[in-house]
Amino acid sequence: MCAAPLARRRCLQALALGLLPARGRAAGPITIRLSHVVAQPTPKGLALERFGQRLQDLSQGRIRVVIHPNSLLYGDADEMQALQLGAVDMLAPSLSKFGPVGFPEFELFDLPFLFDSSAQVRRITQGPVGQDLLALLARQRMVGLGYLDNGFKHMSANRPLLAPPDYMGLRMRVQSSRVIAHQMRALGARPVVLPFGETRRALATGVVDGTENPVSNFWTQRMHEAQTDLSLTRHGYLGYAVVVHQRFWSHLSPGDRRLVRQAVDEALDWGNTIAQRENDAALAALRASGSTRIHALDEAQRRRLRQATQEVFLGLQGRIGGAWLERVQAALA
Repeated sequence: MCAAPLARRRCLQALALGLLPARGRAAGPITIRLSHVVAQPTPKGLALERFGQRLQDLSQGRIRVVIHPNSLLYGDADEMQALQLGAVDMLAPSLSKFGPVGFPEFELFDLPFLFDSSAQVRRITQGPVGQDLLALLARQRMVGLGYLDNGFKHMSANRPLLAPPDYMGLRMRVQSSRVIAHQMRALGARPVVLPFGETRRALATGVVDGTENPVSNFWTQRMHEAQTDLSLTRHGYLGYAVVVHQRFWSHLSPGDRRLVRQAVDEALDWGNTIAQRENDAALAALRASGSTRIHALDEAQRRRLRQATQEVFLGLQGRIGGAWLERVQAALA
């Protein structure tokens, strides 16, 4: 259903008007339609492939996962709507995408320089704070099944970005996140919201001057062909949540829900162990290509960037209240 990218809008309109048939209660073989926006050879792409294979094994071939990667089916602009309308069954959107659809608490993960290590990320995602955040999704009839890492983000442009003055006047592509937009403005840059699938083209044509990404995304999307410099800022974290709609979830039998959860848990555990490996491999490939200058920041440089973006914390606290921030900071202490 709605497999051709050019038919996305028409398909979603038809679903909204009730012109396409609803999926009935599953009987016999089950197909799960899963859409995501990154390339297959990334930590997310690999983990979701592993999920599909593991679920097929656990169900002895009865449950099949059809994966549409790289924004081939739905992209940043419409994948959440596609889930709500039943055009797909499962997504793994970046955590930034939950803020614009009514869950600003998830913007905690976008705060600059909040995490120093993957171990700190795990304290939040695998602890009470992370589970309470997933529980919030029931407000819009979504079921959160778990978190997946893609590691830490770095800044790219056609010049080194080592200190706040280096950002002055740059148009930086960002996700639809008020926190990330605030971060760019605090550094003196102009945030430009664009879907992930359009980023490389926007960089190549000069629509934007730079962006932020883990190295695996930077490499697999060939952004190095349009950016002369990558600055290893490690300023922010990029993660995802695997979600389904309650309507789809309720159509599964209790036994099948257990199989899906088991396959998701195993795939996410595995995916979270390979995220750093894949980013390291991408960085090695990028160095070998010789196409992009790579700049490692020292701690003094990172400290100046952190100080320049401290106002972002106050902005988020004003929207979600102090309690969530206090819980996160207590867990990280």
